[in-house]
Amino acid sequence: MTASRPTCWSCGAALDLDPADPVGRSETCDACDADIRCCRACAFYDEASDNACREPSADRVLEKDRGNFCGWFRLALDRAAPAGVPAAESPADAARRRLEELFKR
Repeated sequence: MTASRPTCWSCGAALDLDPADPVGRSETCDACDADIRCCRACAFYDEASDNACREPSADRVLEKDRGNFCGWFRLALDRAAPAGVPAAESPADAARRRLEELFKR
């Protein structure tokens, strides 16, 4: 049985992080540069919950996609990629996709 690996909440790329190690506030995804230690990447993140967090003791965080210092943060494993983004997207493909989106007319 293979161990679960974390994936980026933004682009779905595999993260080169050990889930057992702490995640620093400045840690970002190599593929899309999204903050990793943020609500959207946390195992407690749940849009249906109050404050979008299943941990009732967590402080309110307004910017769910920005790095923060929440003491309850736990890196989510195998988070589904956002709609329209393949989970196995390579860093080069992710960069190409972002450039295409940037220059769409």
